Amino acid sequence: MVEGAALEMLFGGNFNEGSNPSLSVPKIKLVAMGQYDRLILLAEDQLTEYSTDALKIEKLRRKIGISVPLAEQRQIKATLLEEMPKDWFNKTLETQRQTIALPFWGIAGLGLLFGISASQPLDFIATIVGGAIAINLQKKGWKLQAKRLVLQTLEDIEQRMNPTPATSEPKPSQEN
Repeated sequence: MVEGAALEMLFGGNFNEGSNPSLSVPKIKLVAMGQYDRLILLAEDQLTEYSTDALKIEKLRRKIGISVPLAEQRQIKATLLEEMPKDWFNKTLETQRQTIALPFWGIAGLGLLFGISASQPLDFIATIVGGAIAINLQKKGWKLQAKRLVLQTLEDIEQRMNPTPATSEPKPSQEN
C-alpha cells in the first residue's frame, strides 16, 4: 500500500450535498476538520519513527504542502494554537508523558502482584484503574505531541513562504 493511502481511504468520505442533511456545520468546515484530523494522524505516524524533530517536520512539510491548501493550513494552525495546552500539567504531559504515566503503571503492577499473591480479588481493581489511567495519560500526551509537531510544521511552512529579509549591507557613499 502506498504511504498515506490508508489515510485517504479512511478520510475520503462523500461530501455531496444532501449526503447528511441533518448536519448544520458548513461544508467547508467539514473538509477542514477532516484535514485537521488527517494531519494529526500523519504527525502520529511520524512520531512512531525514530528520527530527529527536524526530519519529522521535513517529511510532514512535504505532505502538508502538497495536500492542504494555504487557507486550510492557516485555519488549522489557528485551531491548533487555541487547543495547545496552557496549564503546567498538560504542557508537562506533552513532553514527559511516560514519566507522568509511570507511577500509574507501578500501581497497576502492584495491584496485579498483590491480587495474585494474596488471593485478594479487590487488589485487581488497582490493576484496572492504574492501567486505565496510565493508558489514557499516554494517549493524551501522544495527541498533544502530535499536535505540537503539526503546529511546528505549519510554522515552518509559513516561515519558508515568508522568509525574513537578510540585513543588507549599507552601500558605501560615493565621494567626489
